[in-house]
Amino acid sequence: MGTTVFERQRPHDSLIDAALRDTRHATFWFDDIERPSHPPLTDRTRADLVIVGGGYAGLWTAVRAKERDPQRSVVVLEAARIGWAASGRNGGFCEASLTHGHENGMSRWPGEMERLERLGLENLDGIQQSVERYGMDVDWERTGQLAVAVEPHQIDWMQGEGFLDQDAVRAEVHSPTYLAGNWDRTGCAMIHPAKLAVELARVATELGVVIHERSRVTGIRGSGRQTVTVASGATITADHVALATNAFPSLLKRNRLMTVPVYDYVLMTEPLSAEQLRSIGWRNRQGLADSANQFHYYRLSADNRILFGGYDAIYHFGGKVRAEYEERPESFRRLASHFFTTFPQLEGLRFTHRWAGAIDSCSRFCAFFGTARGGRVAYATGFTGLGVGASRFAADVMLDELEGLTTERTELEMVRTRPIPFPPEPAAAIGVNLVRRSMDRADHNAGRRDLLLKTLDAVGMGFDS
Repeated sequence: MGTTVFERQRPHDSLIDAALRDTRHATFWFDDIERPSHPPLTDRTRADLVIVGGGYAGLWTAVRAKERDPQRSVVVLEAARIGWAASGRNGGFCEASLTHGHENGMSRWPGEMERLERLGLENLDGIQQSVERYGMDVDWERTGQLAVAVEPHQIDWMQGEGFLDQDAVRAEVHSPTYLAGNWDRTGCAMIHPAKLAVELARVATELGVVIHERSRVTGIRGSGRQTVTVASGATITADHVALATNAFPSLLKRNRLMTVPVYDYVLMTEPLSAEQLRSIGWRNRQGLADSANQFHYYRLSADNRILFGGYDAIYHFGGKVRAEYEERPESFRRLASHFFTTFPQLEGLRFTHRWAGAIDSCSRFCAFFGTARGGRVAYATGFTGLGVGASRFAADVMLDELEGLTTERTELEMVRTRPIPFPPEPAAAIGVNLVRRSMDRADHNAGRRDLLLKTLDAVGMGFDS
């Protein structure tokens, strides 16, 4: 078994200790904004459309619903605060891909990929148009994404349009680990995640949507109009319900085994000085990601901090979403070590924030869709870490389905099919951890996949960070 660059060029422990010494366990994005509050639901009411979940998918559904029909009454119910979970904690990569990358889509829907990639770019253009139309302050930068090879076997993966050899990729961003790269210049924008959630909520309310925070939905019942019940005992009766609950347990029994919550970890640096910025280049401010199975993603914030996350993807027995899973010192130390391997010239830089959150992972690595209760309930979930952009597409799919429309979106095989479910415990935990070990082994063996990974590839089920 070989080693990776992060082991061959590991920084000294004292450097890691110093960088993490004053780090706060808090999500930087929330510290950087003010969040208006919305009152909880406390009585009985009626609406045309109730949306469960106040993250990107729920908020885009609300905005798109009012854009389609301004007279439609729309209510959003959020168990905690708007954007508090994945929508406010992610890296801010707003990607065009609807399929978690070209290769994943080609392995599943090869005949649809041209259409899926066109629809994905149209969706990203639509997000940009909304940002401009509504004057949304979200730190929008459509700088694209630069994938980098940090091991020799990854260089071939960079070939094609956008390829950069070693000199060219290091001219973009100065890291001694980079051997080649591929820059997708138009398929990704950088955003401030929490600002996007807050701004979507602002736009929604200005369009007439009613938002209730601290209103946890406990059930849906009814054979005709659906009655949505919240924990306080208040209810809303509605013609239609859209479920946008991300990594949290589905209100539909059929979806309970379709996703698992996998924890992702992130560090944020202090702002870089002008000299530090010059030492790494990065003048074009692309999003960056390396190319292993266990990969890192990183980007610059508006005030020139570096967000550095990924690599570890941790599943806990039972599939629960719990705050205590967010503190994992070994993951933060590993990220700090890998950061200084990537940018040794930034020795002395400190991390100000560390945080984590749950990703709604499904076995095909991208969102799936469906309806229930005679077409009166629609859902979208399983984004597997790529929901910043795809959540708007999901909103349109759910609205198409609730309105009984046949559209280009609803006719996609990608939309009409469901992934393979995860097994119940203890098989889920055993399987996920075996796959993680196999992926780590592949990263240490020139990318060669073992029998387990090849078998999962063949049946359309796997695990990705």
